[in-house]
Amino acid sequence: MRKCHLGIFLVMKTKLHKGIWVLGAGLVLALGAAAVAESLAPKIKYVRTAGTQQEEIQEPLPEAPPVAAHIQTPDAVRAIYMSQCVVGTVSFRDSLVKFIDDTSLNAVVIDIKDFSGGIAFPTDNPTLAPFVSGDCGARDMKSFVESLHAKNIYVIGRITVFQDPLYAKAHPELAVQKVGGGVWKNYGGLAFIDVNAKPFWDYIVELSRVSYEEFGFDELNYDYIRYPSDGPMKQAVYSLSAGKSKEESLEEFFRYLHSKVKPMGIVMSADLFGYVTVHTDDLGIGQVLERALPYFDYIAPMVYPSHYNAGFLGLKDVNSDPYKIVYASMKQSVARVIATSTPNYSFDAIAIASTSPQLYEKKSYPASVMRPWLQSFDYPVAYTPAMVAAQIKANEDAGLNSYLFWDAGNKYRSLRQVLAQ
Repeated sequence: MRKCHLGIFLVMKTKLHKGIWVLGAGLVLALGAAAVAESLAPKIKYVRTAGTQQEEIQEPLPEAPPVAAHIQTPDAVRAIYMSQCVVGTVSFRDSLVKFIDDTSLNAVVIDIKDFSGGIAFPTDNPTLAPFVSGDCGARDMKSFVESLHAKNIYVIGRITVFQDPLYAKAHPELAVQKVGGGVWKNYGGLAFIDVNAKPFWDYIVELSRVSYEEFGFDELNYDYIRYPSDGPMKQAVYSLSAGKSKEESLEEFFRYLHSKVKPMGIVMSADLFGYVTVHTDDLGIGQVLERALPYFDYIAPMVYPSHYNAGFLGLKDVNSDPYKIVYASMKQSVARVIATSTPNYSFDAIAIASTSPQLYEKKSYPASVMRPWLQSFDYPVAYTPAMVAAQIKANEDAGLNSYLFWDAGNKYRSLRQVLAQ
C-alpha cells in the first residue's frame, strides 16, 4: 500500500475482488464510478499516521435491526391455545384464526418452546439454533404473527421452561440427576433442567429476547416454571440446588428473569398450578403465589376442574361442578392478590411485628393480574358446553374478565358452541 500526500492510508477491512487496489484521500482510483465507491466505503477504515504512531478511526457499527411491531394488551384477554404442530399446519391454524375472528376471542397463545424443548421458529442465533424443532413449528412464524396483528389479534408466546429434554440431552450436567447417576426422567420419559442451572437461565432470556424483538410476540407466557411433579420422585437429585428450598430457588429464577426480560419492554405472564390459589405451601414444586406476583404482569393458574383431587370443596366428583371449582379458586386468588399482608415469606417481605403466626407486608396488586387457564378438553369425562360456560361464568363472578382456554388437541368443540351463542 502506498502512502498518500495527506498522510492517509486506506486499509481494506475485507479483500477486494480481482486484485483492484483503492488509493488516495477519499478518492477511488480504480473503476472510476461513484456507485462503486459508495458500495466499498462501508468496508474501509482510515489510519492516520504521525511518526511511528497510528491512530485508528473505527467505522460505525452497523445499526441493529428494528424491533418487531407489537400491539397493546387488551383490557380483557380472551385466548385459545395453539400448539407448535398446529401453527405449522396452515389449514389447521387458519381454522383457529377464523374461530377467533368470528367470536369474542381476541388473543392466541402459541407455543414457542413446547414440552419437547424444540423451538417453533427458524433462527440463525447461535444460542438457539441447535434447539430448533425438526418436527413441528412454523417456518413463516414472523409473517404469521404479523398477519395476526393485522387482524388486531394479541399474540402470546408460550415457553415451556424447565421441562426440556432437548436441552438436557445437550447439557446433561445441568439436568435433574437420578440416584446412582444419569439424567432423571418423569413417567413420560421427559427430562427436566435443574432450577438452579444458571446457564439455562440465560438461554431462556435469549429465547425471550428473540421471540419478542425479532418475531413480534406481544407477551411471553412461561410454563413449567417448577420442579418436577410426577415420576420416580425419590430418585430425583437436584445437585445444583443443594442448601436451598424449592420455593427460594424458584423465586431466584423469577427475579433474574424479570431483571433481564422486563427492561426490554416485554409483557410477562406465568403459568402456575391451580392449587396455588388455595394453598399457601409450595405444593412440593416450589410454586407459591406471593413469590411469583412481584415478577410477572399476569398470573395464569391452571384451574382445570378435572385436575383437582376428589374431595376438594366436598366434591366427590370434581367434574360434577366446574363452576364451584373455578369460582372458589379465583375468588380466593383475588383476595390474596389485592391483600396487603400474607403469611408467605418472599425476598421483599417485611415482617409485621407481633403477629402470630407471622405475617408479612406485601404489595397490593389489581385483581386483573389473575388470568386463569380454563378447560375445554375432554378429561376424564366429556366436557360439555354447559361445563365450559360454567367456568366462564365462575371467572366473571369472581370479578375477572380475562381467560385462556386449553385444549391440547386444539379442537375446542364445546367452547365453539358456547361462543357461537
